[in-house]
Amino acid sequence: MNPEAYLEMASTESRHWWFAARREILSRIIEGLALPPSARILEAGSGTGGNLMMLSAYGLVSAIEMDEGACAVSRLKTEGRFVIRQGCFPDDVPYEGETFDLIFMADVLEHVERNVETLVALRRMLAPGGRMLITVPAYQWLWSPHDVFLQHTRRYTSKSLRQVLMQAGLRVDRLSYFNALLLPLAILARVKDRMMWGGKSSGTTTPPALVNRTLFSIFRSERRLLGRFNLPAGVSVLAIARAE
Repeated sequence: MNPEAYLEMASTESRHWWFAARREILSRIIEGLALPPSARILEAGSGTGGNLMMLSAYGLVSAIEMDEGACAVSRLKTEGRFVIRQGCFPDDVPYEGETFDLIFMADVLEHVERNVETLVALRRMLAPGGRMLITVPAYQWLWSPHDVFLQHTRRYTSKSLRQVLMQAGLRVDRLSYFNALLLPLAILARVKDRMMWGGKSSGTTTPPALVNRTLFSIFRSERRLLGRFNLPAGVSVLAIARAE
């Protein structure tokens, strides 16, 4: 990921509407997984550590992150509470012989060129009955300067994500879009970004407080919808999968 994006993430992920609401949505999803009481959880691609405290409510958390600076920020932010090791997918995954009840990968797979090989490597780290929870950005037609800034390699549909998971030997338990209510706004933002290509992309800074609170409330409200059914469209896709 772009080093500038790590710096921006570190400064905004605690309060930016998208990060904050996504944490609440994914927390609700994890609650529904009924993990064992002393679950071992691995965050694959932990960035600057914004999800680690949320994940720690459900078990013992470890993390892998490619960027050394992001690892350092995470350790400082979380006061050394978690094991955070530097590594790179798919060939340098520094938890040899260890297994996990949940592998959590939030908006990471789109950065990885060798996506199938990465999922194969992570599948081997699942404990018996373990699950993977993965989120990715949706729709290649939403590609914009924001994707370029973040150094994405692709965006996914539910169909293409399913195909990649199956190629990696994973069985898909659940597949849904989310961030559906704000999809029209995202489309407008991407159109604006394309018209202003080369400028600052939408979504990279925290908006004014009132706008931030409003977008947070709209996005967060989907945690109830996702508790009942899958959504047919959205800015992101989530999957729950397990080893075949």
